[in-house]
Amino acid sequence: MSAPTTDAPTTAPPTVVIGAGPVGLAAAAHLVERGLEPLVLEAGPAAGAAVREWGHIRLFSTWAELVDPAAEKLLAPTGWTAPDGATYPTGGDWAERYLQPLAGVLGERVRLGARVTGVSRLGRDRIVDADRDAQPFTVHVTHADGTEERLLARAVIDASGTWSTPSPIGGDGLPALGERAAADRVSYRVPDLKDPAVRSRHAGKRTAVIGSGASAFTALAALADLATSEDGAGTHATWILRRGIGGSTFGGGEADQLPARGALGLAAKAAVDDGHADAVTGFRTTAVERAGEQLVLVAEDGRRLDPVDEVVVLTGLRPDLSFLSELRLGLDERLQAPLELAPLIDPNVHSCGTVYPHGVKELTHPEKDVYLVGMKSYGRAPTFLAMTGYEQVRSIAAALAGDQEAAERVELTLPETGVCGGAGLFDEPEAATAESGGGCCAAPATLTIGTGVPAASGGC
Repeated sequence: MSAPTTDAPTTAPPTVVIGAGPVGLAAAAHLVERGLEPLVLEAGPAAGAAVREWGHIRLFSTWAELVDPAAEKLLAPTGWTAPDGATYPTGGDWAERYLQPLAGVLGERVRLGARVTGVSRLGRDRIVDADRDAQPFTVHVTHADGTEERLLARAVIDASGTWSTPSPIGGDGLPALGERAAADRVSYRVPDLKDPAVRSRHAGKRTAVIGSGASAFTALAALADLATSEDGAGTHATWILRRGIGGSTFGGGEADQLPARGALGLAAKAAVDDGHADAVTGFRTTAVERAGEQLVLVAEDGRRLDPVDEVVVLTGLRPDLSFLSELRLGLDERLQAPLELAPLIDPNVHSCGTVYPHGVKELTHPEKDVYLVGMKSYGRAPTFLAMTGYEQVRSIAAALAGDQEAAERVELTLPETGVCGGAGLFDEPEAATAESGGGCCAAPATLTIGTGVPAASGGC
């Protein structure tokens, strides 16, 4: 192993962007547009490494809603042609046809196989006040070959997402008893049933799907399709919800302003209606027990489900804050989201996921010039939209360039998310059934903030 690299650059340090996903690369594009130098550090072997891991899943946003404007300007001189804006890409399409070319244009500004292990201020741990804001950030990096490096940064934009830290089975936010021991039959991703090895694990088998969001809908619909295929006879899903079933359980349906997302909820409903899945409500898992080659899930109230062959856990994601421990972050105690943003996205307060478009004001921390963006900015809250992330980094880049007027000007129209409830109050078994009519998402509404012509809405 080579000796650690600690040489400081002779020029002004760049703005370090953590993560070469959609929002991280968009941040770099906006910084370049503002004449600022970015350095994108990606732990994976390719741009969009996390997106590639769910590459088999089709997004419910169109291409027109998934390409950042500043990124498109960077790509245009290369002859890049935007895909048909009305079509829906898979995660793999998004990575190959947009993220990879964008990383290519950014060139040496993107470093792959570079995992950030710590961020602090030069010569200052989180205790020290003296001249703190005058010091650059130090970013500790471990490369794929095991070598370590310390970089300096004028600002840090953390767009590392939450993909690497899925939430566990346990209803209390901790792994259920026996969950780790059953790791050979527990997955935290939507299964790719086009993969022969994965398909064989579910075909003709019983699968428990735990979760109530879009990922759970996707898994249920996929398993229902498998059940009707030639090799899928006997395939069945047990859908486990911590709450009850009401008018909003399956999202906005035909009322959703993102039609593909509404269709996803309707496909999950069809899986239940057609008998390919059974729904178990008010079930908070506390233990996973072995029953020969199968697993039995046990609830807090003592209920025990029939044995299943596989468990797919889709209970949400959470941010990894470990490498930011020496920074002074202002985070909501429940959501682990920035304090100004948290009230806008808190599922304990909002029954739907519609969020005011927001920027640098809501994303500022006590530590100057450090920002959590993209999925990570939402902490544990669900229903993040890609266009929201693009607006976040546009605002932040403007602020770093000293253009405060542009940083504070937010012009964006967001669609009704079609996803009601979440953790907290809306996890209560009675919450969904208490809703009247079609639920809070029955009548979609579009929220417009700012002046001028709004940008197109979208997300993932």
